[in-house]
Amino acid sequence: MDKIRVLSDGVANQIAAGEVVGRPASVVKELMENAVDAGSNSITVNFKEGGRSLIQVADNGCGMSETDARLAFERHATSKIQTTEDLYRLSTFGFRGEALPSIASVSEIELRTRPCDRELGTRVVIQGGHFVEQAPVQTPQGTQIWVKNLFYNVPARRKFLKEPHVEARHLTAEFQRVALCNPHIAFALYNNDNPVYSLPKANLRQRIAGVHGKPLANHLLEVSVDTSIVRIEGFVGHPSVARKTNKEQYFFVNGRYFRSPYFHKAVLKAYEKVIAPETQPPYFLYLTLDPDRIDVNVHPSKTEIKFDDEQAMWQILNAAVRESLGKLGVVPLMDFEMDPSLDIPVYKEDTPYKIPGTGANPDFNPFVEERKTTAEARNFTVPRGNSPKVQPGWQSLYEVDSSVMTDALETDAPRETEWKPSEELDSSLIEFIDEGASEPRQGMLEIEAERSLGGLLRISDRWYATSWEGNLVVVDVDRARERVLYERYVQMLGNNAAVSQQLLFPERIELAADDLEVLRTMEDELQSLGFEWRFDGNEAVEVTGMAPELSVGLLAETLRELIGRFREDTAAPQQERLQDLAALLARQGASSHQTVSEAAVETLLEELFGCENRNYTPQGQPILVWIAGAELAQRFKS
Repeated sequence: MDKIRVLSDGVANQIAAGEVVGRPASVVKELMENAVDAGSNSITVNFKEGGRSLIQVADNGCGMSETDARLAFERHATSKIQTTEDLYRLSTFGFRGEALPSIASVSEIELRTRPCDRELGTRVVIQGGHFVEQAPVQTPQGTQIWVKNLFYNVPARRKFLKEPHVEARHLTAEFQRVALCNPHIAFALYNNDNPVYSLPKANLRQRIAGVHGKPLANHLLEVSVDTSIVRIEGFVGHPSVARKTNKEQYFFVNGRYFRSPYFHKAVLKAYEKVIAPETQPPYFLYLTLDPDRIDVNVHPSKTEIKFDDEQAMWQILNAAVRESLGKLGVVPLMDFEMDPSLDIPVYKEDTPYKIPGTGANPDFNPFVEERKTTAEARNFTVPRGNSPKVQPGWQSLYEVDSSVMTDALETDAPRETEWKPSEELDSSLIEFIDEGASEPRQGMLEIEAERSLGGLLRISDRWYATSWEGNLVVVDVDRARERVLYERYVQMLGNNAAVSQQLLFPERIELAADDLEVLRTMEDELQSLGFEWRFDGNEAVEVTGMAPELSVGLLAETLRELIGRFREDTAAPQQERLQDLAALLARQGASSHQTVSEAAVETLLEELFGCENRNYTPQGQPILVWIAGAELAQRFKS
């Protein structure tokens, strides 16, 4: 029997949907790009349940005729290309004709569209890839499309969708990318009919402020360079806004968003030694070059792009970012305005030229004895033999005051030497016993096996030493405080026993719209950690209470980092996500703490030794350095 057969259109479309439609965010991306290609100047997106039950995209573009509205759902039907060569001259987004048929094969779609020269529009209904009806309808100019019950006929795909708030964040991220690509178009986004974004037409900086908030837009440095290969425009962040988790990083080429770890390294290289190694800067960089120098048809999502000359573009991109930072004065900038001409003398005959001197004495010999050395001045007898003579003055390094030596030999009692540990002394190199003393000094740490916790010896504001069951222990106080706070916060999250520090004056923090949405989803967790706030419109939040250990000066940074961490850990189990929040808050609380008294350190150490894990911080950094009694005995050879 023959085994090879041609797949039906429905199965072929569902297979294509597996490449094009990964999640509701993919649907929003395809439909918004179609709206941009239609010449719209206003695009509205509304979704419900993270895009599972409804995705609606409306635009005021050119619209479609009755025939085009029906053909748009046929596979590989497109108005963008006709020949293979057209693939390398693309200036539009959707061009392969796979998006609409793929979406229609895994959902229920209703399309309403009307061109500007028609009085009536067209309504098309498709369910699961099967055509249902087409009829005239009264509708505004442009196109409106409803995508309902995504993956309703593919349960295996639907069960892999995440929670609605997770899918909503991915959907919002795709909306942001398209909005940042097209600042000349007005955009609006609604989540369950609640407004999230309302972005009017604006310039690029204003669009960035509308999407990611004014605090970030106020700390952006302009990038502008034009070469024969590529023109680069946009903004990079001031070093002060570099964060450990930075989602505000965008590359665009010819109005299309793309990812490139290779170009990302070019930007980070420009920030080298300007920001901390573990932090990353925000950037919004727009590349413009000839369409035939790039290939966008290498991935179904079209976020991976091949460039004709990546190495040259890497150098240009790195230099452009360095130039912007150089204007700020944070990196060395080459002065291209300096006159590069050199003053080279012209040769003339019969003109004597003299080689410039180097300033060195050609007759100098380091082994020739000076006329009068320090040794001769002090009647010091230089040993005979063939040993070379050395430079004068070396004998002063070995001078010894004989009176001091005599007093030391004649004194029977041991000398008292005051020992002051250095502030920068490494904890692993600490020696606590004075080799010349016959008995411990006052305040010296005593190693006693019968004591559970000995007295304290202050090494610096950060390091203290104590004894524990016959062992010498050096404690990092900051890390100890972090461990204590972490276990306290974990217990608070489990028992909902929050302690909040009320602020006399509420702290107003401006946040981007998507950050406010994330904050709403994590409200219960943060309230369990002592945070209290009220929303101030759609752009800010007023914090009225916070964890007692935090500093008000670090409140805004801490809240933004908590939001970023929560956004990254959406795929992690809830318990692990809560532990990450507790660890982050503990680190911030420990870093904001000021120098404490010795009594407070003793209390802290008692809490530390009562912790479940007292040796390491939540990040795995050591808290204690142990020196066993046996090691001390070995060092003293006893």
